[in-house]
Amino acid sequence: MKIKYNLIHKDSNCNARYGKLETRRGTFETPMFMPVGTLANVKTLTPEELQEVNSGIILSNTYHLWLRPGTDVIEKAGGLHKFMNWDGPILTDSGGFQVFSLADKENISEEGVFFKSHLDGSDLFLTPEISIEVQNKLDSDIAMSFDECPPYPVSYEYMKKSVDRTLRWAKRGKDVHKNPNQALFGIVQGGEFEDLRKYSALETVKMDFDGYAVGGTSVGEPKDVMYKMIEYATPYLPENKVRYLMGVGEPIDIIEAVIRGIDILDCVLPTRLARHGSAFTKYGRINLRNAKYKEDFSPIDSNCDCYTCKNYTKAYLRHLFACKESLGGRLLSIHNIRFLIRLTEELREAIKNNRVLEYRDEFIRNYNSKKE
Repeated sequence: MKIKYNLIHKDSNCNARYGKLETRRGTFETPMFMPVGTLANVKTLTPEELQEVNSGIILSNTYHLWLRPGTDVIEKAGGLHKFMNWDGPILTDSGGFQVFSLADKENISEEGVFFKSHLDGSDLFLTPEISIEVQNKLDSDIAMSFDECPPYPVSYEYMKKSVDRTLRWAKRGKDVHKNPNQALFGIVQGGEFEDLRKYSALETVKMDFDGYAVGGTSVGEPKDVMYKMIEYATPYLPENKVRYLMGVGEPIDIIEAVIRGIDILDCVLPTRLARHGSAFTKYGRINLRNAKYKEDFSPIDSNCDCYTCKNYTKAYLRHLFACKESLGGRLLSIHNIRFLIRLTEELREAIKNNRVLEYRDEFIRNYNSKKE
């Protein structure tokens, strides 16, 4: 079995879905937030700590692992799971987003993308075939099609050409996908244009992928535009396949995406914020570098069940950041990831009870009530 999505319940007031995703490494409830382990590790955290916060699927990055340590090294280690000591499911992205942040538009051709390595400036060339072949060798549970992720904004004409090229690349990648244990997802693009999102979704679905992602969001567009991008795509995706929104991790955005029919999401945001002293709370983000926490001996969140909140105070965390101790970032990463995973756990319960819209309104009232 690759993966199987079972839709169990839809909220009667919106498109939010509660389901279960069956994989060869276990069955997991959705909606789900997936921590990002770009370089075969979620920054500063061990697999045991990820399990403790109830992580399901985690992500790794094809482009980065292709460069370091190299596909052959991971293959010799027995695959990515053994290499990084993670026994849960892994999703590998195609490297497309990283490539397009490094490549100039004129270096994107029908064949693939020329760009410079971010490590040493050497010339690299990545194609749909290479991306899929690398992911096959990594032996992740879910591989992603190689797509173009255009910036925001671009012209309608550019986006139309980009969508057509992404569709051709998706077929090329599917044709060379050879790992029988690995699911392959197609990616819907189309920017802010409703007809292109619909067209991209319908044409991608025709190729019959194991799941579908909504791509090209969180690339600088306003929030209302992001939500429309999701709305323009999800109605055309099959109900019996999982839906993945790429690169979105703000709590309110997660809720809005789930309301629009998204099942799984990922983002580097919780660990990135943590390394800079910022923590998610029910009442918005707080900055633990702030002097007002010097003698605050309460936890980040008294209702949070994470290791950090059960054992450490804001005053101690502020001390760690003031002294530039790396433990501060580790402890905040545990909390921030658990916060987003708890958020999706609460969303599941809200969906079962047909009250996701009420949950959103209550969450937003609290989250915006105290701003630092």
